[in-house]
Amino acid sequence: MSTISDQTRVDRAVKQAVIDELTWTPEIEPAGIGIAVSDGVVTLAGETRSWSELLAAEKAIWRVKGVHTVVNDLTVRHTIEAEAADEEIGRRVNSALEWTAQLPAGEVHATVRDGSVILTGTVDWQFQRDAARKSVQDIEYVRHIDNRIELARRVSAADAEERIRNALRRHALIDADRITVAVEGTRVRLLGTAASFEERAEAQRAAWKSPHVSHVDNQIVVAS
Repeated sequence: MSTISDQTRVDRAVKQAVIDELTWTPEIEPAGIGIAVSDGVVTLAGETRSWSELLAAEKAIWRVKGVHTVVNDLTVRHTIEAEAADEEIGRRVNSALEWTAQLPAGEVHATVRDGSVILTGTVDWQFQRDAARKSVQDIEYVRHIDNRIELARRVSAADAEERIRNALRRHALIDADRITVAVEGTRVRLLGTAASFEERAEAQRAAWKSPHVSHVDNQIVVAS
């Protein structure tokens, strides 16, 4: 007589929790999303109505306890109307970038092809790169965003590592004692464990706030 392994039981519980979380999130239509779970790895497949819904689905999965890795194979539904929508997408993207207050005027540019938006240019801060992406992700018919915006060259600082550690210690949502910061030039590597994906993301955002950082390699593991 065959028995169900402990890992199989865990995977089934995680899958049900994922389904419940997607259903609980109002901006997601879960009917078009397929879910597979194996050893804490959640694979998403199917179609969403927009790029922002695709991102919302991935973010929702990371809120579920027991998820270690997300493989996002979702695509944005391609309608007949979208085939001729690049010109309209371009106009809307251009307007959205112009009206995004965090962006320096004329420094961010977009190319649109088959519903995919490629963002280019140079900005000073990571939050500006994020702002550019967020400003266009809800535009109708956008199927993919390739954020190639670069950061202006940084000057390294001898005390950058300690400043980042202090920022983590100040943060109410971060247990800084479980996170290690390593700085080499203007590149930062974060190691250790976090209690949730949100804590992991907060640590990364805190590191990006340093004026001496050009790259953050977030290797923090979310403890189950």
